[in-house]
Amino acid sequence: MKHQHQHRHQGSWNSEILEDAYAVIGWLAFFFWSACLYPQLILNFRRKSVVGFNFNYALMNNTKHTVYFIYNLCLYFIPAFQTQYHQKYGYDQMVPVAANDVALSLHQVVLTSLTLFQITIYERGNQRFSKYTVIMVCGVWFGVALSFFVAAFRTHSWLSFLSVLTSIQVCMTCIKYIPQALMNFWRKSTEGFSIDYVLLDFSGGSLSYTQMIMQSIDQNSWVNLYGNIGKVSLSLVSISFDLLFMCQHYILYRNKVPTSSNLDQRIVDPLATPILRQEIKMLPSKSPDDKSSIENV
Repeated sequence: MKHQHQHRHQGSWNSEILEDAYAVIGWLAFFFWSACLYPQLILNFRRKSVVGFNFNYALMNNTKHTVYFIYNLCLYFIPAFQTQYHQKYGYDQMVPVAANDVALSLHQVVLTSLTLFQITIYERGNQRFSKYTVIMVCGVWFGVALSFFVAAFRTHSWLSFLSVLTSIQVCMTCIKYIPQALMNFWRKSTEGFSIDYVLLDFSGGSLSYTQMIMQSIDQNSWVNLYGNIGKVSLSLVSISFDLLFMCQHYILYRNKVPTSSNLDQRIVDPLATPILRQEIKMLPSKSPDDKSSIENV
């Protein structure tokens, strides 16, 4: 059975030790990245409310993980994608998507979908999705559908379709992190932002990158890195932002009190609705001695 699996994906491991370590590290990355999504689900369930949780982040996060799942599904299971990959990078190279990648992305899609479901059933106050976020997400799925039909009926280049999915993943990941980094900078504080999520995400990204390096060392080739630029880019983007968040939390803004209220923070969100911006402008300014607490979501 193992021989058949290797034949389907072409190539084989040269070192059994590296092969076993690759599998262990892959499932550890699965654990850390999966654990990132549970705190918000549990918090929403306990409060029976999603007030204070950014709906735009939830929608973008679900979109990114769904696209990533499609990418892994195509490259791991569908022979047409694997054949074109081997034609470009060589038949002696293994497909750089492992079973834990498929399991992880499916798990993330389920959890982020549950988060969106919580938004529909729990108390949410006056919060709503930004129209700009909805338009952007609709554009993403239109682009995915268009690139699929172009690949299926015109170019027959499935690697081009995967490249579109890769670009979407990286762009969505960057957009998702930037508002939080700016928010911390403007407030000169990380209060209200869970550092546990950052540590778990950093661990998962580091292990995922280590996994790919181990495979490249075993194959004596870096094809496994630039042949799966989507996974590499996602890991590097996540690690970079996590390092920035840790620097903000432990060095730059350590033990500092935020300079603005929870509602004021959302003005730095480039996807905030015009109505919200107008409401923020009408708010009275907060004094430095304001002792109102900021809820950690």
